[in-house]
Amino acid sequence: MAKNALMDFDRALELFEPVLGFEVHVELNTETKMFSAAGNPANEKNHAASPNTLVAPVDMGLPGSMPVVNEEAVRSSISLGLALGCSIAPSSRFARKNYFYPDLGKNYQISQYDEPIAFEGQVEIELSDGETVVIPIERAHMEEDAGKLTHMGGATGRIQGAEYSLVDYNRAGVPLVEIVTKPIIGAEHRAPEIAKAYIATIRDIVRGLGISEARMERGNLRCDANVSLRPRVAPGEPTPPLGTRTETKNVNSMRSVERAVRHEIQRQAAILAAGGTITQETRHWHEDTGTTSPGRPKSDADDYRYFPEPDLLPVVPSAELIEELRAALPEPPAARRRRLKAEWGFTDLEFQDVANGGLLGEVEATIAAGATPAAARKWWTGEITRLANAAGREPSELVSPADVAAVQVLVDAGTLNDKLARQVLEGVIAGEGTPQEVVDARGLAVVSDDGALIAAIDEALASQPDVMAKIRDGKVQAAGAVIGAVMKAMKGQADAARVRELILSRAATPAE
Repeated sequence: MAKNALMDFDRALELFEPVLGFEVHVELNTETKMFSAAGNPANEKNHAASPNTLVAPVDMGLPGSMPVVNEEAVRSSISLGLALGCSIAPSSRFARKNYFYPDLGKNYQISQYDEPIAFEGQVEIELSDGETVVIPIERAHMEEDAGKLTHMGGATGRIQGAEYSLVDYNRAGVPLVEIVTKPIIGAEHRAPEIAKAYIATIRDIVRGLGISEARMERGNLRCDANVSLRPRVAPGEPTPPLGTRTETKNVNSMRSVERAVRHEIQRQAAILAAGGTITQETRHWHEDTGTTSPGRPKSDADDYRYFPEPDLLPVVPSAELIEELRAALPEPPAARRRRLKAEWGFTDLEFQDVANGGLLGEVEATIAAGATPAAARKWWTGEITRLANAAGREPSELVSPADVAAVQVLVDAGTLNDKLARQVLEGVIAGEGTPQEVVDARGLAVVSDDGALIAAIDEALASQPDVMAKIRDGKVQAAGAVIGAVMKAMKGQADAARVRELILSRAATPAE
Protein backbone atom coordinates (compact mmCIF):
# COMPACT_ATOMS: atom_id res chain seq x y z
CA MET A 1 0.00 0.00 0.00
CA ALA A 2 1.54 3.30 -1.12
CA LYS A 3 2.06 5.78 1.68
CA ASN A 4 -0.19 8.84 1.48
CA ALA A 5 1.53 12.22 1.00
CA LEU A 6 0.71 14.41 3.99
CA MET A 7 0.84 18.14 4.65
CA ASP A 8 1.85 19.52 8.03
CA PHE A 9 -1.34 19.78 10.11
CA ASP A 10 -0.92 23.46 11.02
CA ARG A 11 -0.10 24.36 7.42
CA ALA A 12 -3.16 22.47 6.21
CA LEU A 13 -5.36 24.58 8.48
CA GLU A 14 -3.77 27.78 7.20
CA LEU A 15 -4.87 26.89 3.67
CA PHE A 16 -8.12 25.01 4.23
CA GLU A 17 -11.13 24.90 6.54
CA PRO A 18 -12.07 21.39 7.71
CA VAL A 19 -15.72 20.35 7.72
CA LEU A 20 -16.67 17.21 9.64
CA GLY A 21 -19.61 14.84 9.78
CA PHE A 22 -20.17 11.62 11.64
CA GLU A 23 -22.38 8.59 11.14
CA VAL A 24 -22.36 6.51 14.30
CA HIS A 25 -23.93 3.06 14.34
CA VAL A 26 -25.14 1.85 17.72
CA GLU A 27 -25.96 -1.85 18.09
CA LEU A 28 -28.87 -2.21 20.51
CA ASN A 29 -28.64 -4.92 23.18
CA THR A 30 -32.19 -6.22 22.91
CA GLU A 31 -32.80 -9.92 23.57
CA THR A 32 -33.66 -10.58 19.94
CA LYS A 33 -32.92 -9.09 16.54
CA MET A 34 -34.61 -6.20 14.77
CA PHE A 35 -36.97 -8.25 12.63
CA SER A 36 -36.68 -11.84 13.87
CA ALA A 37 -36.84 -13.86 17.08
CA ALA A 38 -33.22 -15.02 16.76
CA GLY A 39 -30.90 -14.20 19.67
CA ASN A 40 -29.06 -10.90 19.41
CA PRO A 41 -25.23 -11.25 19.49
CA ALA A 42 -24.96 -7.59 20.58
CA ASN A 43 -26.53 -8.66 23.87
CA GLU A 44 -23.80 -9.45 26.41
CA LYS A 45 -25.00 -13.01 27.03
CA ASN A 46 -24.79 -13.88 23.32
CA HIS A 47 -21.62 -12.13 22.18
CA ALA A 48 -19.50 -15.29 22.27
CA ALA A 49 -21.95 -17.43 20.29
CA SER A 50 -20.50 -19.70 17.61
CA PRO A 51 -20.84 -18.52 13.98
CA ASN A 52 -24.22 -19.03 12.34
CA THR A 53 -26.00 -20.18 15.50
CA LEU A 54 -28.11 -17.04 16.07
CA VAL A 55 -30.09 -17.07 12.85
CA ALA A 56 -33.67 -17.29 11.66
CA PRO A 57 -35.20 -17.51 8.17
CA VAL A 58 -35.64 -13.72 8.04
CA ASP A 59 -31.93 -13.18 8.76
CA MET A 60 -30.98 -15.56 5.96
CA GLY A 61 -33.35 -13.97 3.46
CA LEU A 62 -35.19 -17.23 2.86
CA PRO A 63 -38.23 -17.05 0.54
CA GLY A 64 -41.51 -16.52 2.33
CA SER A 65 -39.99 -15.23 5.60
CA MET A 66 -41.55 -12.04 6.92
CA PRO A 67 -40.05 -9.39 9.21
CA VAL A 68 -41.69 -8.37 12.49
CA VAL A 69 -40.55 -5.17 14.23
CA ASN A 70 -38.89 -5.56 17.63
CA GLU A 71 -40.91 -3.37 20.03
CA GLU A 72 -38.05 -3.03 22.53
CA ALA A 73 -35.75 -1.82 19.76
CA VAL A 74 -38.28 0.87 18.89
CA ARG A 75 -38.45 1.98 22.53
CA SER A 76 -34.65 2.09 22.73
CA SER A 77 -34.47 4.09 19.51
CA ILE A 78 -36.96 6.65 20.81
CA SER A 79 -35.04 6.95 24.09
CA LEU A 80 -31.82 7.57 22.19
CA GLY A 81 -33.50 10.14 19.97
CA LEU A 82 -34.79 11.99 23.03
CA ALA A 83 -31.37 11.88 24.69
CA LEU A 84 -29.95 13.47 21.52
CA GLY A 85 -32.42 16.33 21.84
CA CYS A 86 -34.33 15.19 18.75
CA SER A 87 -37.97 15.49 17.87
CA ILE A 88 -39.71 12.12 17.62
CA ALA A 89 -41.67 11.57 14.43
CA PRO A 90 -45.39 10.93 14.98
CA SER A 91 -45.07 8.39 12.18
CA SER A 92 -41.97 6.86 10.64
CA ARG A 93 -41.55 4.03 8.21
CA PHE A 94 -38.99 1.52 7.04
CA ALA A 95 -37.53 1.39 3.56
CA ARG A 96 -35.57 -1.07 1.49
CA LYS A 97 -32.02 0.02 0.75
CA ASN A 98 -31.00 -1.97 -2.29
CA TYR A 99 -27.35 -2.90 -2.40
CA PHE A 100 -25.31 -6.06 -2.88
CA TYR A 101 -24.52 -7.34 0.60
CA PRO A 102 -22.63 -10.67 0.51
CA ASP A 103 -23.44 -11.01 4.21
CA LEU A 104 -27.12 -10.02 4.06
CA GLY A 105 -28.95 -12.83 2.30
CA LYS A 106 -31.91 -10.91 0.90
CA ASN A 107 -29.66 -8.40 -0.92
CA TYR A 108 -31.26 -5.36 0.63
CA GLN A 109 -31.17 -3.75 4.05
CA ILE A 110 -34.27 -2.70 5.92
CA SER A 111 -33.53 0.83 7.04
CA GLN A 112 -35.26 4.21 7.29
CA TYR A 113 -34.78 6.85 4.64
CA ASP A 114 -37.07 9.86 4.25
CA GLU A 115 -39.08 9.22 7.42
CA PRO A 116 -36.66 8.56 10.32
CA ILE A 117 -37.90 8.01 13.83
CA ALA A 118 -35.90 10.98 15.25
CA PHE A 119 -34.67 14.21 13.69
CA GLU A 120 -33.29 17.69 14.38
CA GLY A 121 -31.35 17.43 17.63
CA GLN A 122 -28.08 18.52 19.18
CA VAL A 123 -25.49 17.17 21.60
CA GLU A 124 -23.16 19.13 23.84
CA ILE A 125 -19.64 17.75 24.07
CA GLU A 126 -16.80 18.84 26.34
CA LEU A 127 -13.18 19.13 25.20
CA SER A 128 -10.02 18.56 27.21
CA ASP A 129 -9.80 22.12 28.53
CA GLY A 130 -13.46 22.27 29.53
CA GLU A 131 -14.64 24.10 26.40
CA THR A 132 -18.06 22.90 25.23
CA VAL A 133 -19.10 22.44 21.61
CA VAL A 134 -22.62 21.81 20.33
CA ILE A 135 -22.84 19.12 17.62
CA PRO A 136 -25.95 19.41 15.40
CA ILE A 137 -27.82 16.13 14.81
CA GLU A 138 -29.67 15.69 11.54
CA ARG A 139 -31.38 12.38 12.27
CA ALA A 140 -31.32 9.08 14.10
CA HIS A 141 -32.91 6.18 12.28
CA MET A 142 -33.51 2.48 12.84
CA GLU A 143 -32.10 -0.25 10.64
CA GLU A 144 -30.63 -3.75 10.71
CA ASP A 145 -26.99 -4.71 10.66
CA ALA A 146 -25.40 -6.87 8.00
CA GLY A 147 -23.56 -10.11 8.76
CA LYS A 148 -19.82 -10.47 9.05
CA LEU A 149 -17.27 -11.62 6.49
CA THR A 150 -13.97 -13.16 7.54
CA HIS A 151 -11.42 -13.12 4.72
CA MET A 152 -9.09 -16.11 4.82
CA GLY A 153 -5.69 -16.78 3.32
CA GLY A 154 -4.45 -13.22 2.93
CA ALA A 155 -1.77 -11.39 4.88
CA THR A 156 -3.93 -8.46 6.03
CA GLY A 157 -7.30 -10.02 6.83
CA ARG A 158 -8.90 -7.90 4.11
CA ILE A 159 -10.51 -9.09 0.90
CA GLN A 160 -7.49 -8.05 -1.18
CA GLY A 161 -5.29 -11.11 -1.46
CA ALA A 162 -7.66 -13.43 0.38
CA GLU A 163 -8.24 -16.92 -0.97
CA TYR A 164 -11.83 -17.19 0.23
CA SER A 165 -14.28 -15.60 2.68
CA LEU A 166 -16.43 -17.06 5.45
CA VAL A 167 -19.88 -15.64 6.17
CA ASP A 168 -21.30 -15.42 9.69
CA TYR A 169 -24.99 -14.48 9.71
CA ASN A 170 -25.16 -14.02 13.48
CA ARG A 171 -24.89 -10.25 13.13
CA ALA A 172 -27.35 -10.08 10.22
CA GLY A 173 -30.47 -8.39 11.52
CA VAL A 174 -28.96 -6.97 14.73
CA PRO A 175 -30.94 -3.80 15.60
CA LEU A 176 -29.05 -0.61 14.87
CA VAL A 177 -29.62 3.08 15.37
CA GLU A 178 -27.61 5.24 12.99
CA ILE A 179 -26.95 8.77 14.24
CA VAL A 180 -26.13 11.27 11.49
CA THR A 181 -24.78 14.73 12.22
CA LYS A 182 -25.19 17.81 10.12
CA PRO A 183 -21.97 19.29 8.70
CA ILE A 184 -19.81 20.48 11.60
CA ILE A 185 -18.24 23.79 10.66
CA GLY A 186 -15.79 25.75 12.76
CA ALA A 187 -13.91 22.83 14.28
CA GLU A 188 -10.59 24.21 12.99
CA HIS A 189 -7.44 22.88 14.75
CA ARG A 190 -9.58 21.03 17.31
CA ALA A 191 -11.26 18.86 14.65
CA PRO A 192 -9.52 15.60 15.72
CA GLU A 193 -10.27 16.27 19.38
CA ILE A 194 -13.90 17.10 18.60
CA ALA A 195 -14.21 13.79 16.75
CA LYS A 196 -12.92 11.85 19.75
CA ALA A 197 -15.06 13.80 22.26
CA TYR A 198 -18.21 13.33 20.17
CA ILE A 199 -17.80 9.55 20.00
CA ALA A 200 -17.05 9.45 23.73
CA THR A 201 -20.23 11.43 24.41
CA ILE A 202 -22.38 9.12 22.26
CA ARG A 203 -20.87 6.15 24.09
CA ASP A 204 -21.69 7.72 27.44
CA ILE A 205 -25.26 8.44 26.34
CA VAL A 206 -26.05 4.92 25.14
CA ARG A 207 -24.41 3.33 28.17
CA GLY A 208 -26.35 5.65 30.44
CA LEU A 209 -29.56 4.62 28.72
CA GLY A 210 -28.59 0.96 29.06
CA ILE A 211 -29.50 0.28 25.42
CA SER A 212 -26.10 -0.88 24.16
CA GLU A 213 -22.91 -2.42 25.48
CA ALA A 214 -21.12 0.26 23.41
CA ARG A 215 -17.94 -1.84 23.18
CA MET A 216 -16.14 -0.38 20.17
CA GLU A 217 -13.72 -3.30 20.00
CA ARG A 218 -16.72 -5.62 19.50
CA GLY A 219 -18.37 -3.38 16.93
CA ASN A 220 -21.26 -2.39 19.24
CA LEU A 221 -20.38 1.21 18.43
CA ARG A 222 -18.91 2.06 15.04
CA CYS A 223 -18.07 5.42 13.53
CA ASP A 224 -17.90 6.54 9.91
CA ALA A 225 -15.95 9.81 9.89
CA ASN A 226 -16.62 12.24 7.04
CA VAL A 227 -13.99 14.88 6.30
CA SER A 228 -13.88 17.56 3.61
CA LEU A 229 -11.81 20.71 3.12
CA ARG A 230 -12.63 24.02 1.52
CA PRO A 231 -10.11 26.75 0.70
CA ARG A 232 -9.67 29.80 2.89
CA VAL A 233 -10.87 33.06 1.35
CA ALA A 234 -10.10 36.68 2.11
CA PRO A 235 -12.61 38.64 4.23
CA GLY A 236 -15.52 39.82 2.11
CA GLU A 237 -15.13 37.15 -0.55
CA PRO A 238 -17.98 34.66 -1.09
CA THR A 239 -17.82 31.55 1.06
CA PRO A 240 -16.90 28.60 -1.17
CA PRO A 241 -19.11 25.52 -1.27
CA LEU A 242 -18.31 22.50 0.86
CA GLY A 243 -15.52 20.34 -0.50
CA THR A 244 -15.75 16.74 -1.64
CA ARG A 245 -15.91 14.45 1.36
CA THR A 246 -14.41 11.11 2.13
CA GLU A 247 -15.96 8.64 4.57
CA THR A 248 -13.53 6.63 6.69
CA LYS A 249 -15.54 3.53 7.58
CA ASN A 250 -16.03 1.59 10.80
CA VAL A 251 -13.29 3.16 12.91
CA ASN A 252 -13.33 1.08 16.09
CA SER A 253 -11.80 3.18 18.87
CA MET A 254 -11.97 6.78 20.03
CA ARG A 255 -8.22 7.13 19.64
CA SER A 256 -8.46 5.86 16.06
CA VAL A 257 -11.27 8.30 15.20
CA GLU A 258 -9.07 11.17 16.37
CA ARG A 259 -6.10 9.91 14.36
CA ALA A 260 -8.17 9.18 11.24
CA VAL A 261 -9.64 12.69 11.12
CA ARG A 262 -6.18 14.27 11.52
CA HIS A 263 -4.76 12.01 8.81
CA GLU A 264 -7.54 12.79 6.33
CA ILE A 265 -7.12 16.54 6.85
CA GLN A 266 -3.39 16.23 6.14
CA ARG A 267 -3.88 13.86 3.19
CA GLN A 268 -6.59 15.90 1.49
CA ALA A 269 -4.70 19.16 2.01
CA ALA A 270 -1.62 17.73 0.30
CA ILE A 271 -3.69 16.65 -2.71
CA LEU A 272 -5.57 19.94 -3.04
CA ALA A 273 -2.46 22.09 -2.60
CA ALA A 274 -0.80 20.15 -5.43
CA GLY A 275 -3.74 20.91 -7.75
CA GLY A 276 -5.41 17.52 -7.42
CA THR A 277 -9.01 16.63 -6.64
CA ILE A 278 -10.57 14.58 -3.88
CA THR A 279 -12.52 11.48 -4.86
CA GLN A 280 -15.83 10.98 -3.07
CA GLU A 281 -15.21 7.55 -1.66
CA THR A 282 -15.09 5.37 1.41
CA ARG A 283 -11.72 4.93 3.06
CA HIS A 284 -10.33 2.13 5.24
CA TRP A 285 -8.43 3.03 8.42
CA HIS A 286 -5.23 1.08 9.12
CA GLU A 287 -4.39 1.15 12.81
CA ASP A 288 -0.89 -0.25 12.34
CA THR A 289 0.28 2.45 9.92
CA GLY A 290 -2.03 5.28 10.99
CA THR A 291 -3.17 5.78 7.39
CA THR A 292 -6.28 5.42 5.24
CA SER A 293 -6.64 3.66 1.90
CA PRO A 294 -9.35 3.79 -0.79
CA GLY A 295 -12.46 1.64 -0.41
CA ARG A 296 -15.15 2.16 -3.00
CA PRO A 297 -16.68 5.20 -4.72
CA LYS A 298 -19.25 6.62 -2.31
CA SER A 299 -22.81 6.13 -3.53
CA ASP A 300 -25.50 8.78 -3.26
CA ALA A 301 -28.95 8.00 -1.89
CA ASP A 302 -30.43 7.64 -5.39
CA ASP A 303 -28.07 4.75 -6.11
CA TYR A 304 -29.67 2.67 -3.37
CA ARG A 305 -33.16 2.82 -4.98
CA TYR A 306 -34.93 3.32 -1.66
CA PHE A 307 -38.61 2.48 -1.59
CA PRO A 308 -41.06 1.84 1.28
CA GLU A 309 -40.75 -1.59 2.88
CA PRO A 310 -44.02 -3.30 1.82
CA ASP A 311 -43.94 -5.92 4.60
CA LEU A 312 -43.93 -3.45 7.52
CA LEU A 313 -46.42 -0.90 8.75
CA PRO A 314 -45.34 2.61 9.79
CA VAL A 315 -44.13 3.04 13.38
CA VAL A 316 -46.60 5.31 15.20
CA PRO A 317 -45.54 5.83 18.84
CA SER A 318 -48.16 7.29 21.16
CA ALA A 319 -47.59 10.61 22.87
CA GLU A 320 -47.90 8.78 26.20
CA LEU A 321 -45.06 6.39 25.29
CA ILE A 322 -42.80 9.25 24.24
CA GLU A 323 -43.41 11.12 27.49
CA GLU A 324 -42.89 7.94 29.52
CA LEU A 325 -39.51 7.43 27.87
CA ARG A 326 -38.61 11.10 28.21
CA ALA A 327 -39.29 10.97 31.96
CA ALA A 328 -36.97 7.96 32.30
CA LEU A 329 -33.95 9.61 30.63
CA PRO A 330 -30.74 9.66 32.71
CA GLU A 331 -28.89 12.90 33.32
CA PRO A 332 -27.06 14.32 30.28
CA PRO A 333 -23.33 13.56 30.04
CA ALA A 334 -22.29 17.17 30.75
CA ALA A 335 -24.39 17.28 33.93
CA ARG A 336 -23.09 13.88 34.95
CA ARG A 337 -19.50 15.05 34.60
CA ARG A 338 -20.14 18.04 36.84
CA ARG A 339 -21.80 15.84 39.46
CA LEU A 340 -19.05 13.21 39.45
CA LYS A 341 -16.30 15.82 39.74
CA ALA A 342 -17.98 17.22 42.85
CA GLU A 343 -18.67 13.79 44.38
CA TRP A 344 -15.12 12.55 43.83
CA GLY A 345 -13.48 15.75 45.04
CA PHE A 346 -11.10 15.88 42.08
CA THR A 347 -9.26 19.01 41.00
CA ASP A 348 -9.89 20.28 37.47
CA LEU A 349 -6.67 18.64 36.28
CA GLU A 350 -7.42 15.31 37.96
CA PHE A 351 -10.90 15.18 36.49
CA GLN A 352 -9.68 16.16 33.02
CA ASP A 353 -7.20 13.27 33.13
CA VAL A 354 -10.10 10.88 33.63
CA ALA A 355 -12.49 12.56 31.18
CA ASN A 356 -9.90 13.01 28.43
CA GLY A 357 -9.01 9.34 28.67
CA GLY A 358 -12.66 8.37 28.20
CA LEU A 359 -12.51 6.67 31.59
CA LEU A 360 -15.42 8.19 33.50
CA GLY A 361 -17.48 4.99 33.33
CA GLU A 362 -14.55 2.80 34.31
CA VAL A 363 -13.60 4.99 37.29
CA GLU A 364 -17.23 5.26 38.39
CA ALA A 365 -17.68 1.47 38.23
CA THR A 366 -14.41 0.88 40.09
CA ILE A 367 -15.53 3.20 42.88
CA ALA A 368 -18.89 1.42 43.00
CA ALA A 369 -16.98 -1.87 43.38
CA GLY A 370 -15.24 -0.62 46.53
CA ALA A 371 -12.21 1.48 45.58
CA THR A 372 -11.69 5.07 46.68
CA PRO A 373 -11.94 7.77 43.97
CA ALA A 374 -8.22 8.52 44.28
CA ALA A 375 -7.24 4.86 43.90
CA ALA A 376 -9.59 4.30 40.96
CA ARG A 377 -8.21 7.35 39.16
CA LYS A 378 -4.61 6.32 39.86
CA TRP A 379 -5.01 2.86 38.34
CA TRP A 380 -7.02 3.84 35.26
CA THR A 381 -5.09 6.96 34.26
CA GLY A 382 -1.74 5.45 35.23
CA GLU A 383 -0.77 1.82 34.87
CA ILE A 384 -3.78 0.63 32.87
CA THR A 385 -3.56 3.48 30.36
CA ARG A 386 0.18 2.88 30.01
CA LEU A 387 -0.38 -0.80 29.22
CA ALA A 388 -3.23 0.04 26.83
CA ASN A 389 -1.13 2.56 24.92
CA ALA A 390 1.70 0.05 24.63
CA ALA A 391 -0.72 -2.50 23.20
CA GLY A 392 -2.55 -0.02 20.95
CA ARG A 393 -5.85 -0.77 22.69
CA GLU A 394 -8.44 0.98 24.81
CA PRO A 395 -7.98 0.73 28.62
CA SER A 396 -11.49 -0.68 29.04
CA GLU A 397 -10.53 -3.65 26.84
CA LEU A 398 -7.80 -4.81 29.19
CA VAL A 399 -9.41 -5.28 32.60
CA SER A 400 -12.76 -4.92 34.36
CA PRO A 401 -13.52 -2.30 37.03
CA ALA A 402 -14.34 -5.13 39.46
CA ASP A 403 -10.83 -6.59 39.07
CA VAL A 404 -9.20 -3.17 39.50
CA ALA A 405 -11.18 -2.66 42.72
CA ALA A 406 -10.17 -6.15 43.88
CA VAL A 407 -6.49 -5.29 43.36
CA GLN A 408 -6.93 -2.13 45.44
CA VAL A 409 -8.67 -4.10 48.21
CA LEU A 410 -5.56 -6.30 48.43
CA VAL A 411 -3.38 -3.18 48.63
CA ASP A 412 -5.56 -1.67 51.37
CA ALA A 413 -5.41 -4.94 53.32
CA GLY A 414 -1.60 -4.92 53.20
CA THR A 415 -1.49 -8.07 51.07
CA LEU A 416 0.13 -6.13 48.20
CA ASN A 417 2.25 -3.04 47.83
CA ASP A 418 2.07 -0.88 44.71
CA LYS A 419 4.89 -2.71 42.95
CA LEU A 420 3.33 -6.12 43.55
CA ALA A 421 -0.11 -4.77 42.65
CA ARG A 422 1.18 -3.77 39.22
CA GLN A 423 2.44 -7.30 38.69
CA VAL A 424 -0.94 -8.69 39.74
CA LEU A 425 -2.69 -6.35 37.31
CA GLU A 426 -0.45 -7.54 34.50
CA GLY A 427 -1.34 -11.13 35.38
CA VAL A 428 -5.06 -10.38 35.31
CA ILE A 429 -4.71 -8.67 31.92
CA ALA A 430 -2.74 -11.67 30.65
CA GLY A 431 -5.70 -13.89 31.51
CA GLU A 432 -4.18 -15.64 34.51
CA GLY A 433 -7.32 -15.31 36.61
CA THR A 434 -8.73 -13.04 39.29
CA PRO A 435 -6.38 -10.81 41.34
CA GLN A 436 -6.39 -13.28 44.24
CA GLU A 437 -5.71 -16.20 41.89
CA VAL A 438 -2.75 -14.32 40.39
CA VAL A 439 -1.40 -13.54 43.88
CA ASP A 440 -1.64 -17.21 44.85
CA ALA A 441 -0.22 -18.58 41.60
CA ARG A 442 2.73 -16.18 41.44
CA GLY A 443 3.34 -16.02 45.19
CA LEU A 444 3.18 -12.23 45.19
CA ALA A 445 1.83 -11.48 48.68
CA VAL A 446 3.73 -9.07 50.88
CA VAL A 447 5.88 -10.81 53.53
CA SER A 448 4.96 -9.47 56.97
CA ASP A 449 6.31 -12.35 59.06
CA ASP A 450 8.73 -10.85 61.58
CA GLY A 451 10.98 -13.90 61.53
CA ALA A 452 11.59 -13.69 57.80
CA LEU A 453 12.00 -9.93 57.92
CA ILE A 454 14.47 -10.02 60.86
CA ALA A 455 16.56 -12.59 59.03
CA ALA A 456 16.73 -10.34 55.97
CA ILE A 457 17.53 -7.30 58.15
CA ASP A 458 20.37 -9.17 59.85
CA GLU A 459 21.83 -10.09 56.48
CA ALA A 460 21.59 -6.49 55.27
CA LEU A 461 23.18 -5.14 58.48
CA ALA A 462 26.04 -7.62 58.19
CA SER A 463 27.13 -5.93 54.97
CA GLN A 464 26.52 -2.42 56.39
CA PRO A 465 27.77 -2.60 60.00
CA ASP A 466 27.96 1.18 60.46
CA VAL A 467 24.25 1.83 59.70
CA MET A 468 22.96 0.99 63.17
CA ALA A 469 25.41 3.39 64.81
CA LYS A 470 24.31 6.20 62.48
CA ILE A 471 20.64 5.59 63.37
CA ARG A 472 21.48 5.65 67.11
CA ASP A 473 23.30 8.96 66.53
CA GLY A 474 20.02 10.42 65.20
CA LYS A 475 20.58 9.87 61.47
CA VAL A 476 17.30 7.97 61.01
CA GLN A 477 17.43 8.36 57.23
CA ALA A 478 20.26 5.86 57.21
CA ALA A 479 17.65 3.16 57.70
CA GLY A 480 16.71 3.63 54.05
CA ALA A 481 19.79 1.76 52.88
CA VAL A 482 18.84 -1.28 54.96
CA ILE A 483 15.20 -1.13 53.86
CA GLY A 484 16.32 -1.00 50.21
CA ALA A 485 18.61 -3.99 50.68
CA VAL A 486 15.83 -5.99 52.35
CA MET A 487 13.35 -5.13 49.61
CA LYS A 488 15.85 -6.17 46.94
CA ALA A 489 16.66 -9.44 48.71
CA MET A 490 12.97 -10.26 49.07
CA LYS A 491 12.13 -9.24 45.47
CA GLY A 492 9.97 -6.33 46.56
CA GLN A 493 7.69 -8.50 48.70
CA ALA A 494 8.81 -7.28 52.12
CA ASP A 495 6.45 -5.07 54.11
CA ALA A 496 8.59 -1.91 53.98
CA ALA A 497 6.76 -0.19 56.83
CA ARG A 498 7.28 -3.21 59.09
CA VAL A 499 10.95 -3.45 58.09
CA ARG A 500 11.43 0.18 59.13
CA GLU A 501 9.69 -0.46 62.47
CA LEU A 502 11.94 -3.44 63.19
CA ILE A 503 15.11 -1.53 62.31
CA LEU A 504 14.21 1.45 64.51
CA SER A 505 13.14 -0.88 67.31
CA ARG A 506 16.52 -2.58 67.20
CA ALA A 507 18.30 0.80 67.15
CA ALA A 508 16.40 1.81 70.30
CA THR A 509 17.66 -1.27 72.11
CA PRO A 510 20.95 -0.54 73.95
CA ALA A 511 23.92 -2.20 72.30
CA GLU A 512 25.49 -4.98 74.30
